[in-house]
Amino acid sequence: MKIDTSSISGLILAGGRGTRMGTVDKGLQEFRGKPMVAHVIERLAPQVAGVLINANQNLETYRSFGFPVWADEVEGFAGPLAGMQAGLAHCTTPYLVSAPCDSPFLPADLVQRLGDALVDDDADVAVAVTGSGASRQPHPVFCLMKCSLLQNLEAYLAKGGRKVDAWYASLRVTEVTFDDEAAFRNINTLDELQQYQAK
Repeated sequence: MKIDTSSISGLILAGGRGTRMGTVDKGLQEFRGKPMVAHVIERLAPQVAGVLINANQNLETYRSFGFPVWADEVEGFAGPLAGMQAGLAHCTTPYLVSAPCDSPFLPADLVQRLGDALVDDDADVAVAVTGSGASRQPHPVFCLMKCSLLQNLEAYLAKGGRKVDAWYASLRVTEVTFDDEAAFRNINTLDELQQYQAK
């Protein structure tokens, strides 16, 4: 691995409204016997030096998992970039990798592969991608970034920017293709929560 694990913090993004799941806190929905965020922690924590959680509701419940929890500094549920900004603001390592709280299958080699690509391509951000051709799917919140991007992101948010892709367009971004599309499956609805319970 080209970046030492001790240089990377993990950020779990749990700050959304969960509107497609009926405005419930997605990370706290039970999945295969425990809250969905617990699955994400189990997969991400071994890959990083420490974990941060971004949440805007049920903060004490999230703190019960044993990690620091930070709310958005930008008001109004401003989306994943606001969560990333909060993570960068409180990150104590040179790099930050993020993953959403509704992705319980994320790959065990996510951080290593993103980190290697970031170094190889001298990029600011490394982003996971699955598929190819017409089925190609970027996963922009599964990303590894330099924490030196904090001021850049704060300036973008201050101008009203909210779209992840638009912010990335101003940076040096490298993409990393993963073969296992199921590893990046987001559970967005109660139907999906039920669908994947037994699989």
